Amino acid sequence: MKRREDMTFPPEEYENRIAALRSRIQERCMDAVVITDPENIMYLTDYQTTGYSFFQALIVPLEQEPFMITRAMEESNVIERTWVERTRPYPDTGDAIQMLVETLREFNLADKRIGYERNSYFFPAYQQDFIHTTLTGAKLLDCFGIVEEGRICKSAAEIELMKRAAQATQAGMKAGLDAAVAGVSENEIGAEISSAMFKAGGEPPAVMPYVTSGPRSMIGHATWEGRIVEPNDHVFLEVGGCYRRYHTAMMRTAVNGELTDSMFKAQELMKTALDTLHSYVQPGMTVSDVDNLVRNIISNNDVGARLVTRSGYSIGIAFPPSWDEGYICSLKQGDSATLREGMTFHIIPWMWGVDGNKTCGISDTIYVTDTGIKSFFDLDRDFVVHPHKANHSVRDLKVETKKDKSLVQVKEKAKAKKSVANMAEQ
Repeated sequence: MKRREDMTFPPEEYENRIAALRSRIQERCMDAVVITDPENIMYLTDYQTTGYSFFQALIVPLEQEPFMITRAMEESNVIERTWVERTRPYPDTGDAIQMLVETLREFNLADKRIGYERNSYFFPAYQQDFIHTTLTGAKLLDCFGIVEEGRICKSAAEIELMKRAAQATQAGMKAGLDAAVAGVSENEIGAEISSAMFKAGGEPPAVMPYVTSGPRSMIGHATWEGRIVEPNDHVFLEVGGCYRRYHTAMMRTAVNGELTDSMFKAQELMKTALDTLHSYVQPGMTVSDVDNLVRNIISNNDVGARLVTRSGYSIGIAFPPSWDEGYICSLKQGDSATLREGMTFHIIPWMWGVDGNKTCGISDTIYVTDTGIKSFFDLDRDFVVHPHKANHSVRDLKVETKKDKSLVQVKEKAKAKKSVANMAEQ
């Protein structure tokens, strides 16, 4: 292992990760593992590339030095980014899996007990079949999840890195909320978010921001498509900032014109859910308990909305097509996994179908401490309300929204707040 000081984390961080992985390899009575998931490879080595659709693998033997199989073009990422000293690149005209087999033979692993990530997106069935039919002397075992056992709890250094990602998330969200006014296109809002994220030090995220306005907010995972925000439209935003492939994410909502009773009730219920989590959640609770806590609050509404998804998911290292680590751990009913210090989650008590045609959201990315949870953000959670003004443009809005983005109807707010308080008590 080459010790270097120009990586995302100090050498000791990677040494600890490999040592912990080898301990799990030994516990499972294996001699080596073949890691193909791009997030796992990065976690272990700091290797990253957008070319992960081509086969790549990190092989970690129990006793020998690890080595990598990459496309020849990507070998530069091993050399320039990682501590790995042994590589076996294959040309575009070559066979990646044949190279893997030959290299396992070269390092005397062809007749050993070898784990591989059977559920990896980038190790498809036809390649796995080739391994099974070619490497007949080995015992091939599914080790999916063996790296994720280490990834699920972030170190103090990882938490600090995610705080950098949170700065980009928050900068992008502020810009998006300011831009989300009548007369502006969803594309312009997306452009403002992206510009602010990157200017704040953010790097290309696994997913670009979600921007939907009016009835389009009811379309799952839709984003900007040129629609012009109309008077009285609301705008739903979800932003995932990224730094060194670590992500944090946030939902917020902007309202143009009047903040109706139903939208105010939705806002207050989501805030109540997040406040309740910050008051009660602690290590040792099951993820099912946390999900029920959120779900019971959000479900007890009289505005026609529901929580249609899990109430949160693990978040951290990610490559496209998703910024979440939900396959490792999600907040969902019936799951007995328990919270541990260092876990990080995007909590999403969003409301689908307010008044039958609006989706709105307020979310938080948190990390579990030894006594509770803390947020990565300090951005206000209230909906941003823009009073109606004709002929807005992105150039105009930066001055106008600073003056009146929080304006609401006092009488309606008081009435709705009383209703929310009654629901929360039930």
